[in-house]
Amino acid sequence: MMKIKHILLLGLISILVYSCGDNDPVSTIDPNFDHAAQSVRDNDSLVSFFQKHYYDDVAGIVKPMEDGKTPLSEDSNLISQDVTETLNGNEVDFKLYTYKVDEGTSTKGNPTVVDSVLVNYSGRRIFDSETISTTDFDSNVNTWFVLGSGVIRGWTYGMTNFKGGTNATQPDGPITYSGTGKGILFIPSGLAYRNEGTLGISPNSILMFYVEMNDSIEDTDGDRDGVPSILEDLDGDGKPWNDDTDGDNIPNFVDTDDDGDLVLSVNEDTVIVDGNPANDFSDPDNPALPDYLNPNIRKSKI
Repeated sequence: MMKIKHILLLGLISILVYSCGDNDPVSTIDPNFDHAAQSVRDNDSLVSFFQKHYYDDVAGIVKPMEDGKTPLSEDSNLISQDVTETLNGNEVDFKLYTYKVDEGTSTKGNPTVVDSVLVNYSGRRIFDSETISTTDFDSNVNTWFVLGSGVIRGWTYGMTNFKGGTNATQPDGPITYSGTGKGILFIPSGLAYRNEGTLGISPNSILMFYVEMNDSIEDTDGDRDGVPSILEDLDGDGKPWNDDTDGDNIPNFVDTDDDGDLVLSVNEDTVIVDGNPANDFSDPDNPALPDYLNPNIRKSKI
């Protein structure tokens, strides 16, 4: 069951800035768009970009290559992740890149793909292998996001590479953290706004975010049903957003009534009343199916 402070923190997660939020597209989605081909083009552009740029650890920014510097392509701090997403009914493979300046020191460990994170960030566009936008299209500090539902997919996967820090706020001072996780996300368009684009970001844009993770919430319960969001990944594929028991197009981890029986999942905690409906079983015909996922069981504790 979530701790009280976690419930209070979740109440603060209300600001979803457009650059990171999974907003409605500003143009008509083309159902025939070739996302796989675009993924290849984006990766070719990023590989070339990495060969022509380096990370300046004094200035804390990415710069065009200079003599004597190590290109990002040869920098061990740059890591890649293979990510598969389903777009237009087809599985598409992407490469997501993360540059880790500091992993972070929090004893909470790395967040899951559906945990809540408190971050500072600024975002820029990568136009081609030579050019980055000269101004941020968005930036913010001490902003809460829910990975998996409130951000683009590149953030969902990329931010799991970092940990938060320690709250170092002084009495009557601004909120500050020490030992935070810091780095850069290089996000292909297919893990960002794809071929739709959004306000201020054109279709098929490759994005770069400077990020700093200040804090995170372990076992975030996005729908407050008593089951941590990550445990609502019923098929175990690491993507809780494709688990939808009642088929209402609302994933279980953000659905307050997972089985669609008109009884809130949190109220189906009736057998072992401990705030966790996942360990309550009442159906002798389906003894391994918890009541909150069983539309044939409509018991409620209120």
